Amino acid sequence: MPGTDTASPRASGPTVPLDMDSARVLADQAAIIQDLQFVMDCCRRLLDELDKPEDKREPVVPQALWSAALVAYARCFGRNKKFGLTTQDIHDLPLHGAVMEYHQWVIKERARLTSHPANPFDVATVGAALSPPGDANRRIEGIVILSTSHVLVDDIGVRQLGGLASELAKQIAAKAQPQQDEVLADARNLGLDTLYATPPLATGPPGTPDGPPAPQTQKDP
Repeated sequence: MPGTDTASPRASGPTVPLDMDSARVLADQAAIIQDLQFVMDCCRRLLDELDKPEDKREPVVPQALWSAALVAYARCFGRNKKFGLTTQDIHDLPLHGAVMEYHQWVIKERARLTSHPANPFDVATVGAALSPPGDANRRIEGIVILSTSHVLVDDIGVRQLGGLASELAKQIAAKAQPQQDEVLADARNLGLDTLYATPPLATGPPGTPDGPPAPQTQKDP
């Protein structure tokens, strides 16, 4: 499937939006491919980070990349029957092994990352620091809070997620090609008069004749 921002090679006139079911399906497919591409990009960047010695890494970078990849991957799976991927899409992949189990684990990991824990002790432990047992005056020295470290998946898990995203993107791209033909047919059925009467999309950079208005900056008085 071409990129999500592609235009016709001969397009020098206006581009108008298509508000129809077939176009909505195609837009959903494009959004899924975009998210899956982001997952693959995060995984590639994360592998570069994991190749570094641990003392040379910025601790926040691997965690941020992994979290972003999980969120984008899970976002591809819709909650209704019409849009988004489903578990059937996983079953249809030409992959072997515990693919569905890994997919389900990724979805659970994403839920864990994006929701506040029902049990606060899952992410932090509170303890009482005691004086040595042999002290004559045993007492509580203070309170200690220990944060549970986030377990970052290893390079094998990262490659698995990247490969899974890649195969899903190929599968959706194969479906998107005939979907574009369907959208083209539906657009032709609307008629040229209807299409040319539709307000065009803003396709250029902000502030250009074909783009949206440039953002306004407020000057200090």
